Amino acid sequence: MMKRFYLFPLLTLVLGTASAQSSEDQPYQTKTFTGNLSNVRVDVSGGSIQVEGGSSSDVKVEMYVRLNNWPANKIDKAEIEKQLAEYELSMKTEGSSVVVYSRRKSGVSWNSDRNISVSFKIFTPRTFATDLRTSGGSIRLAHLDGPQQFQTSGGSLHMSDVAGLIQGRTSGGSIHLNNCRKEMNVQTSGGSIHAEDLEGKITLKTSGGSVRLTRLNGTIEATTSGGSVQGDAISGELYTKSSGGSIRLYNLSAAVEAETSAGSLDVEFAKLSKYVKLRCSAGSIKVRLPENQGVDLAVRGSRIHFPLAKFRGEADDTHVDGKLNGGGVPLTIHGSNSVSIQ
Repeated sequence: MMKRFYLFPLLTLVLGTASAQSSEDQPYQTKTFTGNLSNVRVDVSGGSIQVEGGSSSDVKVEMYVRLNNWPANKIDKAEIEKQLAEYELSMKTEGSSVVVYSRRKSGVSWNSDRNISVSFKIFTPRTFATDLRTSGGSIRLAHLDGPQQFQTSGGSLHMSDVAGLIQGRTSGGSIHLNNCRKEMNVQTSGGSIHAEDLEGKITLKTSGGSVRLTRLNGTIEATTSGGSVQGDAISGELYTKSSGGSIRLYNLSAAVEAETSAGSLDVEFAKLSKYVKLRCSAGSIKVRLPENQGVDLAVRGSRIHFPLAKFRGEADDTHVDGKLNGGGVPLTIHGSNSVSIQ
C-alpha cells in the first residue's frame, strides 16, 4: 500500500476536464500539474499505464474508465460513478513527484463481467523518470530520457525511443523495445521478446517465449528457457542461450557466445570480432565465416565439414584443431551432432 500524498505549496495544480464522460475513448478525468517536477509514480490495479514525453514542462494525467470486455460492453455515467465509489483513487504530487494511485477497496466483491478497468495516460517532459506498477494491464513508454522502472503482473511492455536505465518486468506478457539506448534490463516470465534498434548494455530474458533481435549494438545478453532466438545485424558482444529452441543469427559483426540445449544453431558472420563460442547439445551447428578472415579453430562434433584449403593443423571427422587463413579470432565449437563450417 502506498503512502498518503500531499500537495506541496510551491507546486500549482491545474484542473482540466474533470467531469464524467460517457465515451470510453475519451478521458473520464484530466489533471495537469506544474512546478519543479521530475518523476511520476503510478500504482494501479488491473488497468494499463502509458507515459509519453514531450516538449511541455507540465505533466498531464488522463484517467480512462472502461468496463471489462469493452467495447462489447458499454458504460454510462451512472455506472461509472457507482463503480468508482468502490475504488481508492488519487492524482496528487509529493515533492517533485506526480503520484497516481488506483486500487479497489478491500472487501469489495469482484464481478468480471461488469467491473471497470481504470487506466492512465500521462504526458510529461522529455527528461522524466518513472516508477510504474499495475497488477495486470500493459505498460507503454515513449520519448523519455531518464531512469525508468516498471512492473506488471501479466500485461505486455512496450518501450519506444527511451534512453536511460530501463528496468522492467512482466509475469507473462510480451516485450517490445524499439530505438532505446544506454542500459536495458527487461524480463518476462513467459511472453516473447522483440527488440530492434537498441544500443548500450542490453539484458533481455524470457522463461519460455521466443526472442527476436534486430540491429542491436552493445553488450547484449538475450536468453530464453524454451523458445527460439533469431538475430540479425548485431554488433558488439552477444551472449544468447535457449534451453530448448533453435538459434538463428545472421549478419553478425559481434563477439558471440551462443548455446542451445535442444534446437540447432545457424550463425552467419559479416565480420568476426574478439571470439566465437558455440555449443549445441542436440541439434546441428552451421557456421558461415567471412571470406579470408583468419580463425583459430577448436571444433568438436559427431561429423565435421569444413574447408581444407588454407588450413594448417589436425583434423578428422570428429575434431578440428588448427589455423584457417593463418589464424586469428578464436572459434570454439562443441556439438553433439554434425558441424558445418563454410
